[in-house]
Amino acid sequence: MVAETRNAKGKGASRRLRHADKVPGIIYGGEQPAVPVTLEHNSLLRHLDHEAFYSHILTVKLDGREEKAVLRDLQRHPHKPRIVHIDLQRVSATQKLRMRVPLHFTGADIAPGVKQSGGVVSHLMSDLEVSCFPQHLPEFIEVDLSQVKLNESVHLSHLKLPEGVELVALAHGDDRAVASIHMPRVVEEEKPAEVATPAAEGQPAAGAPAAEAAKPASGGKKE
Repeated sequence: MVAETRNAKGKGASRRLRHADKVPGIIYGGEQPAVPVTLEHNSLLRHLDHEAFYSHILTVKLDGREEKAVLRDLQRHPHKPRIVHIDLQRVSATQKLRMRVPLHFTGADIAPGVKQSGGVVSHLMSDLEVSCFPQHLPEFIEVDLSQVKLNESVHLSHLKLPEGVELVALAHGDDRAVASIHMPRVVEEEKPAEVATPAAEGQPAAGAPAAEAAKPASGGKKE
C-alpha cells in the first residue's frame, strides 16, 4: 500500500480528505512514534477485496520508505460503501503478534456424517486468534472435515497448525468446538383443526350427537 504522512489533523481536515477520496489513518507500534497517514480510497477498497489483506503482513510505502504492518482496525461508513478510517500496526521480526486468521473448511462433501448418514455441517467459528512471529503468520487455518462422523465435532485441539503458530484460546484451556455434523432439524407442520360440515336442511350436522328417539304422545292408548 502507498501512504503519505498526514499533517492536517482534526475532524474538519479528515472530512476534507474524505471529500477528496482519501482515507485518514494512523500507523503505530514498534519503537517509532505514531504517524498520521492518508491513503487513496479506491486503492484501499481493491485491497479489501482480498481475504489475505486482513491477516497478512502488509508492506506500506510511506514517504519513500517501506514499513511492515498489519491491519488493526477499519471503520466503515454505516450507510455508504466507504472507508472512514484505518489503523495499521508496525510489526517486528523479533516480537510475537496476535492476529485473527480466517478458517477454511475442507472435506465436508466426503465426511461420513454427511455422505453416509445425511447430516449437515454447522460452522461454529469463522476465524481464530493466533499468536506467532510475523514470519509464521498464516493466511488461513484449514479445518479438515473428511473424517467427521454424525454427531461428532471438530475442536481446536484437532486442528493441524502451521509451524510456530499457537491458538490463543487453546493456550488458555478453551478447547471449543469449531464445527460439527448433525441431522437436520425437521419442523412438523401443524394439522388444521377439523371444521364441522354444515348440515343440509332437516338433517343433523356432521359430528353432532344423534337426536333422541321420539317419545310416545302423552295420553296415548296402552295395549
